Amino acid sequence: MSDQDVINVINLCYLVAAILFIWGMAQLRRPSTARVGNRVAAVGMLIAVVATLFDREIVSYEWIIGGIVVGGIVGAFLARKVQMTEMPEMVAVFNGFGGAASALLAGGELKRLYDTGGAIDSDVGVTIALGTTIGALTLTGSAVAAGKLHGTLSSNPILLPARNVLSALVAVATLALGALLIWATQDGGFSETSTLLLFAGLVVAALLLGILVSIPIGGADMPVLVALFNSYSGLAGAAAGFAIGNDVLIIAGALVGASGLILTSIMTKAMNRSVSNVMFGGFGQSGADVTSDGEARPYRTMTAEDVATMLAYAQSVVFVTGYGLAVAQAQHDLKALADILSKNGTEVRFGIHPVAGRMPGHMNVLLAEADVPYDQQLDLDDANRQLENTEIAMVIGANDVVNPQAHSNPSSPIYGMPIIDVDKAQSVVVMKRSMASGFSGIDNDLFYLDQTSMLFGDAKKSLKELVSEEDELIKKG
Repeated sequence: MSDQDVINVINLCYLVAAILFIWGMAQLRRPSTARVGNRVAAVGMLIAVVATLFDREIVSYEWIIGGIVVGGIVGAFLARKVQMTEMPEMVAVFNGFGGAASALLAGGELKRLYDTGGAIDSDVGVTIALGTTIGALTLTGSAVAAGKLHGTLSSNPILLPARNVLSALVAVATLALGALLIWATQDGGFSETSTLLLFAGLVVAALLLGILVSIPIGGADMPVLVALFNSYSGLAGAAAGFAIGNDVLIIAGALVGASGLILTSIMTKAMNRSVSNVMFGGFGQSGADVTSDGEARPYRTMTAEDVATMLAYAQSVVFVTGYGLAVAQAQHDLKALADILSKNGTEVRFGIHPVAGRMPGHMNVLLAEADVPYDQQLDLDDANRQLENTEIAMVIGANDVVNPQAHSNPSSPIYGMPIIDVDKAQSVVVMKRSMASGFSGIDNDLFYLDQTSMLFGDAKKSLKELVSEEDELIKKG
């Protein structure tokens, strides 16, 4: 087989891989087809990787095999070790690794071009600078996001003195170093050593910029930041693809970049925020459950037995889930309770907010793991329409996405944010460990409404008690 035949086969494989990427992403639009879509896209990536291994310009196979072995072991370990509640920070880590890979690839291509004595075209120089900058920024920014989500770093905004001025100066320095690097690659009179030093300086400046961009953002906005860095990792990959002339990397990077931007837009719309407000708002300060004059606000509590009695006679129930359900790993117990109620003639539905949990689709994945039917899972608008005629809304581990302050308090940071209107139900039961505020640090007015009752305790333990009580009540008739 001639060299041209090999190139043709590789390009054909890349085309098939690109088609599978697009097809797989299309299947991710619905929970019922998401698993198939993920597998289709994975097959596409496998084809792309295998095709690339036939490229004659790759590094030695010893390095490739070593990377596959090490990466496979680490990936298998993480897949088994990481809990569902840790998926958002895992996504952030993967975003960071993607950015780092793109920056390393751009740097490697720059060094290769100098070593081979090949000419560096202007478009290659630009894409090397872009891939390096975006990739390095994504690495440190994603690391900060993962740390805040995991609790290693404080979820509150870290507001440095003159932070906007400092960030602007570092951003200008990054742009200047990037422009100098592009000029240096276009016969700008710089030696190879000077050019590589410029590259190193650009990496350091971009790494610092990623930190400065991320630390002022509060924990409540971390999902938006993760989605944004997901987009950045794709753009960095596409830029690196242009630098090395790899079509499938360009396509995959463009898909990830575009989908990440769309996801960011959806999330900011669901929170009634703008990207600039997320990036510069310093949102997420602490709140307290007190009135304006400093007095404690009254709330009502119930026992598991009381709640079970309410549920046993309810004609309709909507469960609204949040991150607390994921932390307690109580999705299977919730499914058991829902099954008992359904068999007793109760109409059961699950209301899911777009940003419930720590990333979009977090609750859908959690409920799918417990085999909750997709037709019982309601999006924000459908849930709100049903809640107006619902007897009991049961909130399990959710907080900010059901907070009426979004409608009633113009001074609240979440004012105008679309929420699930559980306060429209005849009765509301909130399952929480305590009266502590949610991830945004804002007190929840829902807890103090006349129709709201609090059931304190671990969600898993409380749901098990409800299942046991419900069984007893139904047996007694």
